[in-house]
Amino acid sequence: MKKKLFKWAAAALSVAMLAGCGSSDETPAQDLTPAVIESQPIATEEPAPAAEPAEEPVAEEPVAEEEPEFVEGCYRSELTNEWIDESLKDQRPIAVMVDNEITALPHFGVSQADIVYEMVNSLANDRVTRFMMLVKDWENLEQFGSTRSTRPTNIIIAPEYNAILCHDGGPYHNDAWFARSWAPDHLSGIFKRFSNGKATEFTEYITGDKLTESIGGKISRTYDDVWGQKFQFSNKPFTFGTPGQNGVLSATRVDLSAAFKHNRSTLTYDAEKGVYVYNEYAGSSNKFGFDGTYYDALNNESMTFTNVILQCCSLSKLDDNGYMIYNALTSNPYPGYYLTGGQAIPITWTRPGEVALTKYYNAGTGQEITLNTGKTYIAIVPDTYWQDIIVE
Repeated sequence: MKKKLFKWAAAALSVAMLAGCGSSDETPAQDLTPAVIESQPIATEEPAPAAEPAEEPVAEEPVAEEEPEFVEGCYRSELTNEWIDESLKDQRPIAVMVDNEITALPHFGVSQADIVYEMVNSLANDRVTRFMMLVKDWENLEQFGSTRSTRPTNIIIAPEYNAILCHDGGPYHNDAWFARSWAPDHLSGIFKRFSNGKATEFTEYITGDKLTESIGGKISRTYDDVWGQKFQFSNKPFTFGTPGQNGVLSATRVDLSAAFKHNRSTLTYDAEKGVYVYNEYAGSSNKFGFDGTYYDALNNESMTFTNVILQCCSLSKLDDNGYMIYNALTSNPYPGYYLTGGQAIPITWTRPGEVALTKYYNAGTGQEITLNTGKTYIAIVPDTYWQDIIVE
């Protein structure tokens, strides 16, 4: 039976204006700082029995053999914790802005992304979403994208990974954020064009050779974790425990259609492979052959994730053309969910300053969450649609 698990009992949000932000179309312009949201998911048909909160999410026996402690010639990626070639250890990742309008599909090369953010890109255009995709091993990319412009929210997030932001322009609202001392190095318009029968704006793709040429001696390629490690990972696969205990929920399907109504994004858990499979535009098609089953046209693979983070966030309107910014800087906790292994736990998140990392905490214990080794999908969900997210 379908259950809406994201009904939160929330105090009225008061949101303080971010520097450079206009008034919010979601909250009063004079007070835009998010308040602490005291929230609990509504009870399911079989309410969880009362229990003392555990110090950590209770892990069952590992679902697979523990990974080796050392692999010669390799190191654990800071983005996924997977073993990758040691030659990549000092290489910065890239963060690529990827067009997610149906006319830009199918995408190419995106299954190679290590971390994928999806968020509303505009208050106009039916609130279409855009991806920001982080890739560690980018030198050999054949065709990645197609690429599009960036927004202030992406400028705020990219430095958390010491990533080089790759995009094709953007609105003037970006200028104040790129002027920050901590703003990410970025490259605009460094794509190659691939003929695909579409309008010119949909023919722009990132390639490894063009990146190498564009970076040249102008931008440092050396990875610098001066902000610290974004995520902590477990080297041993885990599940949270028994659904119904310690806040653990079954979570084999996520429907984000209410929040991302244009794209109708969903993630479905594949128990055999232990990953969540991404799809969007269900039931849609266009003249280029996209039928609503999301895939990477370069290798005909799905885009899949071991970890899924759903992050509630307020937003502010910047002008009458639909440009907006997520209020992604807050020391007051906002709600969220972390999903892995077909299960979920309630979390909170904060980013207490501009030069700080967004951190995610177990809502029951207050301790920072640990991720399973693998790729991660992060949806930043407008707070006004948070209660309508469906997990089943």
